[in-house]
Order: sequence, then C-alpha cells, then structure tokens
Amino acid sequence: MLELRRLRLLAEFARRGSIAATAAALGYTPSAVSQQLAALEREARIPLLDRTARSAELTDAGRRLAVRAEEILALVETAEAELSAQADTPMGRVVVTAFPTAAVAFAPALAQSLGDHPGLTFVLRQTRPGDGIRQVQNGEVDIALIDDWTGKVPDQSPAALEFFHLLRDPLVLVVPASHAMSDPERPVRLHDLRDEPWMAAPPGEPSRQAVERLLDTVGGARPVPWEFEGLHTILSLVARGIGITAVPALALAAGDQDVAVRRIPECTLAREVYAVTRTASVRRPSVAVTLRAIYAAARDTQPSPPEG
Repeated sequence: MLELRRLRLLAEFARRGSIAATAAALGYTPSAVSQQLAALEREARIPLLDRTARSAELTDAGRRLAVRAEEILALVETAEAELSAQADTPMGRVVVTAFPTAAVAFAPALAQSLGDHPGLTFVLRQTRPGDGIRQVQNGEVDIALIDDWTGKVPDQSPAALEFFHLLRDPLVLVVPASHAMSDPERPVRLHDLRDEPWMAAPPGEPSRQAVERLLDTVGGARPVPWEFEGLHTILSLVARGIGITAVPALALAAGDQDVAVRRIPECTLAREVYAVTRTASVRRPSVAVTLRAIYAAARDTQPSPPEG
C-alpha cells in the first residue's frame, strides 16, 4: 500500500524539481527525502525517479503517480473536512502564516476573537514574501495572508486554492512629525521631495519596487541612502527624523510611531491583501471560524485615508 506521507513528498518533488528543493520546502534533509522516495518506489514496485550522480527527475510513471498523489491528498483533506464539519464546534490546531505587517496588524484582533473558542489552538507565523501560497499548497499551513502588488496572483495560482480578498492597501507618504510636510494644509508635491533622504527596503522587495515606481513619476530621485529590512524598522527611523519613506498604510496599523502620514496625490500604487486556503479546507469549522476572524480583523484595521 502506498503511504500518504510519501505521496506528499512525491507531489512536492514534482513541484520543486529536485530533492534539495523538496527537502528545503518541507524541512527535511535531502538524504531523508531520497530515502522516503526510494521507499515509495519499493511500495509501487516501479521506478519513479531517474537518478544520476548529480540530479534526479521523474520517470513517466513517477509523473503519473505525482498527478494522482495531488488528487489523493485533496480527497483526503475533503474527507477530513466533511467529518470535521459534522462536529460544528471549532476544534484542533489551525496554523496561519502572514507577511510581517499583516501579522502585526491582525494579531490583536485575532487573539481576542479566537479566544472565544477554547477547543481551538491558533498559531500565527510570519513568512517571507512568496512563501505563503506554497505553504498552503503543500499543507504546511491552513491559511496564508498574502499581499499582491500585481493584481494577477489569484488568476495565476492553482485551482485547488481559494482566495478571499481582505482589503486594498495604498502606498502613503510618511515623514517625521517635525517635517514641514507634516502640515496637512501643505500640499504634497513629490517633486519637492526628490532630494530628501529616502529610506526603503532592500532592492527586490515589493515595497521597494513600489517606492521606485512612485519616484519614477517625478523623474526619479537620488539613490536611496538607507536600506533596512522590515517596514517597522524604517518607520522607527523616520520617527527619529533620519529620513522619509513611502509604505503601505497597513504598516502603520500598530499606531506606535511618532510620524505624519500623508496621502500621495494621484498615486494609484497599492497592494491587495488576501487570505488563501485550500478549497478542501474551507468547510472545516476551525478554518471557517478563523477565516471569519480574519475578515473581522481586516475590517477593523482597514487603512483610513490620511489627511492631505
């Protein structure tokens, strides 16, 4: 009989294309992945991988079984969801992963709301950009909170995933409270800010790309003199008068920075925030109640338009 855990490894290998990438994605060692896939081959009584000294790829039989593995895993989760739905009471462990600003913004409301369900164990983790969808797909987490600056992510993702739109998060200008531009009566003119000391995330980060696109509208600016990991770090430095920045409004949800926030005229740059889960999981009471709590948290932290 084929073991379910090994089928999950095969499905992940089909997505990743290498034993090393599969091991990294699932938190195993490469040797452990290789051993488990070899055991699956013995169970199947047919070669599933074509191995060389440096690489491995699926055989035709391996590819066919990987497709079936995805179907089997989805059916198992559907069965579990149907059984769980009979209980009505949310119970068990629900793992949510989120990009950092969403984790900080939503955590208080989620903790308060889900505290009403004593049978539920709630885990909230932070994740790197781009990892959330993969973690939901391979079963590492139940729900992922993701951000999308392109507007294309839901359409380009696997059909087995369900996307729930939470909010639109616009890019806003953030300056020190003592800055001349903190006056809401003073119009924001990006051109006048080109030579200011801008701070942003490292190159390649979505928020950094948004800042660069913003400054491109006024002919660009001098190179960003300061680069920092984490929008909350950047905001703390703005509060100390070290520079200015533009960030998604949700980054200010904690409300603990002494800064001024201004709307950027004619700026349409924004990210969409989604909750993502496997379609088969939606009916589980524990997942359903967590999704409702996430909706409420998003509503309560919806960025309000800044002045000016």
